[in-house]
Amino acid sequence: MNKTININLANLFFHIDEVAYSKLQRYLEAIKRSFANTSGSDEIIADIEARIAELFHEKMENERQVITEKEVDEIIGIMGQPEDYMVDEDIFEDQPKTSKNQGRVRKLYRDVDNKYIGGVSAGLGHYFGIDALWVRLLWILLTIFSWGGFVFIYGLLWILIPEAVTTAQKLDMRGEAVNISNIEKKVKEGFDDVAEKVKNVDYEKVGTKVKDGSRSFFNAIADIIMFFFKIIGKFIGIILIIIGASGIVALFVGLFTVGILDIIHLPGIDFYYMVNSTNTPVWLVSLLGFFAIGIPFFFLMYLGLKILVNNLKSIGNVAKFTLLGLWLIAIILLAVFGIRQAAAHAYTGNVSVEQELAFQQPDQPMKIILKSGSHLNNGNKIGINGVVLDYTENGEEVLVSEDVRLNLKMSKDSIARIEIRKNANGNSFKSATETADEVNYNYDLQGNTLILDDFLTTAKENKYRDQEVRIVLYIPEGTVLAYESDNNHCWTMRAPLDRDMNGCEMTKYLWKMNVNGKLVCQNCPVTVESYDDDNNGKIIINEDGVDIDIKGDGDNFKLKIDEKGVQFKTKDSRKTVIKKDTVQ
Repeated sequence: MNKTININLANLFFHIDEVAYSKLQRYLEAIKRSFANTSGSDEIIADIEARIAELFHEKMENERQVITEKEVDEIIGIMGQPEDYMVDEDIFEDQPKTSKNQGRVRKLYRDVDNKYIGGVSAGLGHYFGIDALWVRLLWILLTIFSWGGFVFIYGLLWILIPEAVTTAQKLDMRGEAVNISNIEKKVKEGFDDVAEKVKNVDYEKVGTKVKDGSRSFFNAIADIIMFFFKIIGKFIGIILIIIGASGIVALFVGLFTVGILDIIHLPGIDFYYMVNSTNTPVWLVSLLGFFAIGIPFFFLMYLGLKILVNNLKSIGNVAKFTLLGLWLIAIILLAVFGIRQAAAHAYTGNVSVEQELAFQQPDQPMKIILKSGSHLNNGNKIGINGVVLDYTENGEEVLVSEDVRLNLKMSKDSIARIEIRKNANGNSFKSATETADEVNYNYDLQGNTLILDDFLTTAKENKYRDQEVRIVLYIPEGTVLAYESDNNHCWTMRAPLDRDMNGCEMTKYLWKMNVNGKLVCQNCPVTVESYDDDNNGKIIINEDGVDIDIKGDGDNFKLKIDEKGVQFKTKDSRKTVIKKDTVQ
């Protein structure tokens, strides 16, 4: 049993057992001895410790995990032994270039050492392996042609892309291996650059001042721009958090109260059962909907937190790919259910019934009454395309629809007939026909009065399948018809009338089937309309009254007789009005 020691390595806290701690301590002391007489040794050692701490953090599965000798050996294998490297100038000039780092994945950072504004272009140049100058030119062109829109994108990248501060991060940015040799090389290059500038200061005095002045100017502008972009970024982050959190809470409440526990029985649940042809449980659809919509809301909230909190710890690749997998499964299953739901309406079937109508007094007018159901007048019920869920007198749940239409035609003989055709959809012709056969529609013949329901019903288990009823009434020649509706409901019908009237207007008059198969109005007002070809006059006589307007040869005569009285006017006289109550 080994003792556990708590250490602080590059400002990160770790638990490490005693054996591993001793090995790590000897390794770091050996590195310090190797760089004892090297310029910038403190920075090299600090960067090495930061890299080791980063590798330890990547290997830890949780914060309580204890680092063992195995993890230390793996880190030493990655970083290399101090004796493997020469602390000498030859390490930078004479060593052959190898392909050891070829294919290494670069990490995206902002290169602040070569920045003009925020270092975004220089970082993108390292990431894609191109000169930063081309990236900057591309930004300028995109900004010009987008009327400044890419400035906003640049600001977001400035906020989201981290700055390459440590030597390890700068090596990652260039795709170089982060080991002792490269860290030493990078730090030593920095000191050599400084020494070279100090050495040549007298020769480059003017150029250096100009460059420093331009850099200071751009840095000042960069600080101002960065300040505003940070404010905008924080505001966007807050909005994303509010949207994501609100969406998740609403979906969570809906999932457990309506979808799974069904605590609140909303009318929308009845609507779901009416249209659900796949018989998929509501809790399963609610759960899939929660994943399909809630996971994007979660990532919106997470993105907002990343914008607001700079050091927010990642949720980890395992969690990300798990959520992505759940989201894909939910989307695929919902798509399958949607396809099955659409397939339930792919075919149309029908059932037809034709019966003779025996009127007790064939020589008397035939009266047709349209009977409405009281359930259709209840506006509190939720329905689709005129279909609502209702209850029978026995408490049985039924679907009620108003999709009933009447078509009048002339009978081929002296017998009146009624044909009732019931239509419905299904996932096959057989299923559609069976569903159509389950439609209930009633009519009643009392003496010379035919009472037709303007609604149909079907059991709730049959679901909504576009059920409809089409009635064809065959009327013998010479039959007189009268219409009536018990609730002033306009007829939805097709009839061969001798004039242009809708279902509401034709109920006011009597109609007779003539030899040509047309219904001729028996008591409609006489209408006479005459217009001059040259538009010099008109004569209209109908149920509204008489309207005469004659123009020609400089003369003008108007006469109008209606319910208000008599009005007439000539060219040489004023307008004369005789009110209705003065006419005897």
